[in-house]
Parts: sequence; C-alpha cells; structure tokens
Amino acid sequence: MKKIIYILLICSISQFAFAAGSESSSNDDKSNYYSDAKKLVKRAGNLEKKEKNDKAKKLYSEAFKKLEKAYSSDKTNPDILNYMGYTSRKIGNFEQAEKFYLTGLSIEPNHNGINEYLGELYVQTNRIDKANERLEVLKNCNCDEFSELELIIKTRGTKIY
Repeated sequence: MKKIIYILLICSISQFAFAAGSESSSNDDKSNYYSDAKKLVKRAGNLEKKEKNDKAKKLYSEAFKKLEKAYSSDKTNPDILNYMGYTSRKIGNFEQAEKFYLTGLSIEPNHNGINEYLGELYVQTNRIDKANERLEVLKNCNCDEFSELELIIKTRGTKIY
C-alpha cells in the first residue's frame, strides 16, 4: 500500500513539474519568436542566392508569422517592424511592407535598416524620388545601409535588392 501511495505521489510531482516546465517553455517561445524569425530570414536569403525562390518565400512567410507573435508582445520595437516589412516585401506584399516600415519609422525615424529597406521598396515600386528621400536620411550615418541603397538607386534597372 505504501508503494502505491509513493508511486502516486511521484506521478503527481512529475505531472506538476512537467506542467510548470511546459509553461516556462511557452514563455521562452514568446521571447524567441523574434530570434527564430531572424534565423528563418537568413535561411530564406541563402535560398534566394541559390535561386530557390519558392522555398525562400515559404520561409519568409513562416518568419512573418513568428514576427506577428513577437509584435503582439512588443509593439514598440522598430526592429520587429523592420523585419515584418522586409518579409512582407520579400513575398511581394508591398503595401503591407510599407505600412510596417512607416510604423517603425514613427517609433525611430533614423532607423538605418528601415530607411534602407523602405528605400529599396520605393525602388521596386518605381518611386525613385521617395527612395532618394530615404537615402538623404541615411547620408550622414557612415553606414553600409547608405552605400547599399545608393547602389540600388543607381542601378535600379538591375535587380540587386
């Protein structure tokens, strides 16, 4: 009889520990949505380099879903909005991408990444005057984003974005 009580007690403790572990791992998942999304974006970029565009788009879509979850927990992070814009742009949803970029800039107007990627979006949608406005914002940053956007604007007939 003591053995049965002991076994039941062990099982109860194990279930409690498992439930507690499950709860904390979901909190960990919440904090990892952004980093997981960044990894997916990197993998998608590598697939694009290999011209596996359909597979890349699937990864961008997966990344976007994770970014939505990250954004639901942190609506003031311009980096999340930057990646939401980037992944939207990469799957061809330019209007949505622009909204995310502009929301990010409303939080941090001089965000180098958002300014560059919004400029690239403007090049893709043939709004070179607006792309040049983004370049103007970046001109004193002494950063790669300036030179990358400048090159894209100059070579806008060639798809390098």
